Amino acid sequence: MIDLALIVEGEAWSAPGDLETLARRAFAAAAQQEPAEGLVSLLLTDDAELQQLNRDFRGKDKPTDVLSFPALPMDRPLLGDIAVAHGTASRDAALHGKTLDDHLAHLLIHGYLHLLGHDHETPEEAATMETKEIQALAALGIANPYLLCDTGPDE
Repeated sequence: MIDLALIVEGEAWSAPGDLETLARRAFAAAAQQEPAEGLVSLLLTDDAELQQLNRDFRGKDKPTDVLSFPALPMDRPLLGDIAVAHGTASRDAALHGKTLDDHLAHLLIHGYLHLLGHDHETPEEAATMETKEIQALAALGIANPYLLCDTGPDE
């Protein structure tokens, strides 16, 4: 079971109760594809915060939609931290004709898989990760996002 510590910053995100339900459902679907137990800390914030985190931790001075920070094994049961930017996520959802909720579910599943060691640096890694994302999203009744666009999350 995945426990959730949700932090919502700013007024752009909708009611925390709905966001918590969405996050819990997304993580449960992801855990069906890649089982794990532990705590995920989720920060829903704005582009400025994600840009700062992206700059500080990845050396990329630009906003992004989602960032994942896996915990060290000694930090268990914490699996890690995921941060999502409302502005970038909203723009990407609109650009690809998706609802923000569906796109957020995809970003959370994507981030969860990163916490468990998955990556998309090589075509093989990307294919494995995308397959798990597609299957988790299908369990939520969400269409394959890779058929709708030529890229996934901007991480």
